[in-house]
Amino acid sequence: MPAAAIDTRVAAIKALAHPTRLGIAEFLADGPRCVSEIHARTDADLSTVSKHLTLMRQAGWLACEKRGQQVHYRLACDCLPTFLRCIDSLGCGDTPCDC
Repeated sequence: MPAAAIDTRVAAIKALAHPTRLGIAEFLADGPRCVSEIHARTDADLSTVSKHLTLMRQAGWLACEKRGQQVHYRLACDCLPTFLRCIDSLGCGDTPCDC
């Protein structure tokens, strides 16, 4: 595998490797949300949430759309919830992943 492809994978995985970003991903699994709704679900200030959203968008996990004065985010990768469930099964010892 080319180094650039590995770097892309690393960046995508790192983009989820924060409790706030992981929480955002899980929240968006239920559908698109505006920034104010996402902010209300976190313990972070609005500028921090905005930085998290930007990082996740740059990594390819999120897409955004401006609707009037609001920006709505959605998962750009429909398989993310399945990926997270697969990760959840990693700590199950000998039980194989059923993804």
